[in-house]
Amino acid sequence: MYIALLSYTAPRNEVDYALAEHAEWLRSHFAHGLFLVSGKGNEDADQVIISRPCQRGKLDAVLATDPLVLQRLAHYRVIEFSATRTAGEFLTVNEALAS
Repeated sequence: MYIALLSYTAPRNEVDYALAEHAEWLRSHFAHGLFLVSGKGNEDADQVIISRPCQRGKLDAVLATDPLVLQRLAHYRVIEFSATRTAGEFLTVNEALAS
């Protein structure tokens, strides 16, 4: 699994213009089942995404299509981890990890 930490590289007023496109991009990848959780970050990142287990190259390719990245307003730092325990609400993730 991966945690993608998005950090803005441009002033917030410039980022704000692209947030609607970014939100639509997020919706699309939630609908396709790649993203599990997203939200506002704190000190380490402006936004955080937790993805379903996948090939790292696939995630990198998807993150590269984020409108904030394409417009050079932000960049991602990705942390890979092996989930060994999850809450019951993540049953489908549990099943993916077992396979």
